[in-house]
Amino acid sequence: MEELIRTVVAEEVLSRFGRLSDADISEKAGPLDLVTVADRNVEERLTEALSSMAPGSLVIGEEAVAADPGLLDSLHDDGPVWIIDPIDGTANFVRGLPEFATLVSVARHGELLASWTHLPVPGLTAVARRGEGALLDGAPLRLRPAASNDVLQVASARPAHLTAEQQHRFYELAPEHGVKACASGSAGCDYLDVARGELDAVAYTWDNPWDHAAGVLLVEEAGGTALTARGEPFRMAQGVVPFTAARDAATARRVAELLAVPLPSAPVPGS
Repeated sequence: MEELIRTVVAEEVLSRFGRLSDADISEKAGPLDLVTVADRNVEERLTEALSSMAPGSLVIGEEAVAADPGLLDSLHDDGPVWIIDPIDGTANFVRGLPEFATLVSVARHGELLASWTHLPVPGLTAVARRGEGALLDGAPLRLRPAASNDVLQVASARPAHLTAEQQHRFYELAPEHGVKACASGSAGCDYLDVARGELDAVAYTWDNPWDHAAGVLLVEEAGGTALTARGEPFRMAQGVVPFTAARDAATARRVAELLAVPLPSAPVPGS
């Protein structure tokens, strides 16, 4: 798997990094939702290879779901289901910034079994397997708890992707609760930063499986915890948001409490 991902990404992504033309880039839902020829090529090649490696398995890719949302219904099928984000952080890739990743995971009956997080520019690959731990380029990842009085460093969605209430919750209310929020440019990169102890947590308001499946398993297998704002264990594609994945259970509870803080109603325009 690691060799397959590295090879495909080197040929389709790294070869185009910093060299994209306008013709290589298009919008999906709007200017904040970009797709490139590299996204499509990586997903197509991985889909073909994974389908051959595990006959009878299904593949859910970000670009395939954009074309056919009904594919999400297969997440809880009896057979293995591959989940692919060909380039997580496409906007960074388009701008020539190195913070992007290719994410692959496999699930069965809705339970994540293994994941691969590959950061092409630094050449890092993290692997997680259910019940077997997490590795970064072969070295074990094991998280240490945060100190109870630490200001938590938490990556969240960019303000442009949030409602006014969510912006207030993440970027204005957070400091009162000992949380310093920063904008995420790639969920895959941020999950890896949590797994290796460089961030305390991530907090997101959407649960697209291609964005989060690989990272949630990676953090959990490194010793972290994923919780919804209600304080319940996070489950893939259950539609329960917001949620957090954090370096330890206490940190996850602190962030989950922030996410669940009732906020005053937004003022009526003109009032």
